[in-house]
Amino acid sequence: MISRYTRPEMAAIWDAQTRYRIWFEIEAHAADAMAELGVIPLSAAKKIWQAGSAASFDIARIDAIERDVKHDVIAFLTHLAEIVGPEARFVHQGMTSSDVLDTCLNVQLLRAADILIADVDQLLAALKRRAFEHKLTPTIGRSHGIHAEPTTFGLKLAYAHAEFSRAKERLVRARAEVATCAISGAVGTFAQVDPRVEAHVAKAMGLAVEPISTQIVPRDRHAMYFATLGVIASSVERLATEIRHLQRTEVLEAEEFFSERQKGSSAMPHKRNPVLSENLTGLARLIRAAVVPALENIALWHERDISHSAVERVMAPDATIALDFALARLTGVMDKLLVYPEAMRRNLDLYGGLVHSQRVLLALTQAGVAREAAYRMVQRNAMRVWQEGADFLTLLKADSDVTRYLAPAELEACFDLAFHARRVDEIFKRVFGPLA
Repeated sequence: MISRYTRPEMAAIWDAQTRYRIWFEIEAHAADAMAELGVIPLSAAKKIWQAGSAASFDIARIDAIERDVKHDVIAFLTHLAEIVGPEARFVHQGMTSSDVLDTCLNVQLLRAADILIADVDQLLAALKRRAFEHKLTPTIGRSHGIHAEPTTFGLKLAYAHAEFSRAKERLVRARAEVATCAISGAVGTFAQVDPRVEAHVAKAMGLAVEPISTQIVPRDRHAMYFATLGVIASSVERLATEIRHLQRTEVLEAEEFFSERQKGSSAMPHKRNPVLSENLTGLARLIRAAVVPALENIALWHERDISHSAVERVMAPDATIALDFALARLTGVMDKLLVYPEAMRRNLDLYGGLVHSQRVLLALTQAGVAREAAYRMVQRNAMRVWQEGADFLTLLKADSDVTRYLAPAELEACFDLAFHARRVDEIFKRVFGPLA
């Protein structure tokens, strides 16, 4: 991922030095287990730790070796031997490259998930604060982009909070999905390495043992992980799209914070564009782009091939880095979002009270009118509002078919805006808990 969309903590997980450090730890923990089992000398295991722990791996040197041997793990082991000395012959006993590569990748994905979970927590805090701030701020609800019925801006944000609460739960499950270690040797039979080595490495690296591996960790685990990132990215886009709509000049119910020296356009000085939300929409597309390759990685040949390797080298850092950046950016947008209750109220009243049509319909049915007939009465008045810009309540009061069943005061009661917020407390308790 380019530096523009990269935050340091997440980038560090995918840094080459970090990767080689994890590779070393896997090899060194395996050596410890083998020493305990009497496979290699205890002194060799100690020397491996002593030399490797103090080392800073020479990335340029490893790259140079790889250009010669055409194998990344062998290049690393060759460099490690230069650091450790003769005892390095006991490194990687009975192991295969995938034991190191797959276990390392899972460690990296776990660390990435921990950052993403913390990101979601920060977003949830911002959404909760703003939801309570606008708990009873009336605004228009829209279906198909058209005015529907009144809601509150707090409910919009509570919906987002519930969605990202589910995102957090999914991330926790995705983390557990890839939290496995495979040190099973060639084709996964443990013929050359004792299963107790795998158990030791798994515990040391904070992982569980992979129940059965075919030399590689099964890629359905990774597919689920990246599918989860894709779903979360779509949730980011859903909220970003809402903000983009609300910031349209014709709507302008909310907008991204615009700093004093910020400029919206190189040509038009008046512009205040939803650039952060648009950026989030684009990032979501990038993150979702990892999902199909992750699914396709499941179907590898026989016990293993490396068709998944290049895919994961690109998508694992890119998808996690992009989502980390997107979640942090969305948190900032929501934390500083400018909200305009007056504009919300103005838009509510834009079409002469049409948004109360269902209440009138229901009142007529309660008064004894057949639903189809009541619908026709209300709709014919509503269409005049659309076409003539008339006032809905005034038209209803002048319609003898309507007033035969509903008195003026009963019609006026149907236009009570507060009616639509009467269940907000109940919904908030569902979302935020009984003390909401």
